[in-house]
Amino acid sequence: MKILHIETSSRNCSVAISDGADLLCLCEKVSENYKQSESLHTYVEWALEGANLTLKDMDAISLGKGPGSYTGLRIGASSAKGFCYGIHIPLIAVNSLLTMIEPFLDGEYDLVIPMVDARRMEVYCAVYDGKTSELIKDTEAKVLDEHSFQEYADQKILFVGDGAKKSKELLQLPNAEFNDTVFPSAKYLIRHSVTKYNAKDFEDVAYFDPFYLKDFQGVKKIKSED
Repeated sequence: MKILHIETSSRNCSVAISDGADLLCLCEKVSENYKQSESLHTYVEWALEGANLTLKDMDAISLGKGPGSYTGLRIGASSAKGFCYGIHIPLIAVNSLLTMIEPFLDGEYDLVIPMVDARRMEVYCAVYDGKTSELIKDTEAKVLDEHSFQEYADQKILFVGDGAKKSKELLQLPNAEFNDTVFPSAKYLIRHSVTKYNAKDFEDVAYFDPFYLKDFQGVKKIKSED
């Protein structure tokens, strides 16, 4: 099976092509500003060229569904749904936090906790077993304080993601390590997407929405008075 993978939930705009479990091509870049609207379709073209394939060769589209940037998720979901409609293939959605823990499931840590920076002291996070990848605590929007995750204080923990930076300065966990350079990546959608494809675990393209986790909070503009 050939799958186009899209991950736009963070500052990493990421596109991958796979054939079964094999990665054929990856195009991604972390930018200071969210540039998915500028980069996504270019990366899709580059990834397809690198894999020597076309969209019509794809058997499915795989999407990192969030949580994460509201705008990034909307751009990724709109593009994925458009591809699915255009070439009549199924849509697969995977929690973006899963793509952050994939490189660290080597048994070194008891727990791996992905963290996506939200507003102020808030993060989107979940808790996974570092050896089996079993979900221990569901994805949530969590406001951090010095008591957060104290129930895991006696375990060796790795916090990953851009939310780990603010947690490192706050959490008092003697067995914890922090890696704030990790972002969701399309290449780590592959394993989960293949499993879902084989199980025919597809989304309803017409009604699919990203996993926003929270309602969008825009900035209200104040009209100046002359």
